[in-house]
Amino acid sequence: MTPQRDEDEIWRQIVASFNDTAERDSADQPWPDSENVPAEPTRRVVKPSEDPETPEEPEDERARGDEEDEGHFEPPPPPPLPKLDLPTKLAWVALFGGPAYLLVAAMASWHMEGWALFTAVAAFIGGFVALVVRMGDDRPNDSGWDDGAVL
Repeated sequence: MTPQRDEDEIWRQIVASFNDTAERDSADQPWPDSENVPAEPTRRVVKPSEDPETPEEPEDERARGDEEDEGHFEPPPPPPLPKLDLPTKLAWVALFGGPAYLLVAAMASWHMEGWALFTAVAAFIGGFVALVVRMGDDRPNDSGWDDGAVL
């Protein structure tokens, strides 16, 4: 036989005996008692004492508070936004101001001179270019030798 035929025959045997093996093996092994789950979990009943200063009461309140908070995640507050310098602020104003002027002028049907149209488009392009040039692509100093994710 060729290696391909041997392999095909092995696969046929595996597929043919798949269900037989599973039924035979599972019937021979009993279910372990440690895997049985009770129908209802057992609950511990604590009777409140007459003395309000007992240490058991604050513990019960803490336990109830922990049960209520379980699964609830409250993220820490985000860090403050970085302060922008004047050139960055001007670049953002130009990036949004140029198209905003063109939009308002078009909606109001204002007559636009050639120099105003040129200035608005140049402001948009200049603001975009300024922001891209100022964008830092340097890695943080504490990143180490690995280029992996930085959290």
